[in-house]
Amino acid sequence: MSTSRKWYAPYISPLDPCPPLSPIAYETPAQLYLGFQPQGLEQFSPFDALVHGTLWPALFTPYTNPYQSKKRGEF
Repeated sequence: MSTSRKWYAPYISPLDPCPPLSPIAYETPAQLYLGFQPQGLEQFSPFDALVHGTLWPALFTPYTNPYQSKKRGEF
């Protein structure tokens, strides 16, 4: 399974008065990498499913701040 966080460096024009922050992180949903749902996929309990926002642990991706775990300017 690929990581759900991707990074890219936007084009920064030399004439841009306010250059964007670089690199930029974005999240991709886990279901992009799952394809068809396999039989017998593990499930959360009903309470945990409400807490996590999904019934299946394979589709749960907790959000973490990408700029705290990675130094700016580093891919």
